[in-house]
Amino acid sequence: MTPLSDPSTTRIGVAIDIPEPWGELLTRRRAEAGDPQAAYTPAHVTLLGPTEVRTDAMPRIEKHLEAVAAAQVPFTIHLRGTGTFRPVTEVVFVTLAVGISECELLAEAIVSTDDVNRGTRFPYHPHVTVAQDVPSEALDAVFDDLAGFSAKFHVPAFTLFSHGGEGPWRRRRDYTLGAPVN
Repeated sequence: MTPLSDPSTTRIGVAIDIPEPWGELLTRRRAEAGDPQAAYTPAHVTLLGPTEVRTDAMPRIEKHLEAVAAAQVPFTIHLRGTGTFRPVTEVVFVTLAVGISECELLAEAIVSTDDVNRGTRFPYHPHVTVAQDVPSEALDAVFDDLAGFSAKFHVPAFTLFSHGGEGPWRRRRDYTLGAPVN
């Protein structure tokens, strides 16, 4: 990624972290597939992909995220098996067997503010990317290796991240689900 050249904008993303021991396992498997993003992006379920926003809108966006989190009670995600977006995009992912609706509702609520304008190429589909833009053989291997993967965990919060254009995404703030708005 290239550094941001416009200081009036900030690149943000919102995601649900995959807890240990599964997060490290999925991130490591992504790295083993040769996916360079594994070094910058730990395993997660995306709620808002990389999005440029006005830097001066960040306080309003953070207040909006507080309200979104307050409106959603904690829930369970059950990751099970693999899927792929091929041939549309060269991506293999771990699927959500439980928690899809909650993630869809959160993703929709997050972009319901005028301060977050996200044009998307594809409909939202919650998943955990485990290989992207690597050779077909690597995609096939990850697909097969994780076909029997299963993990069930409680989701108490989501996280706002920012990215300056280089290096890993930086955690800005966690938002506790069901917490009262300050």
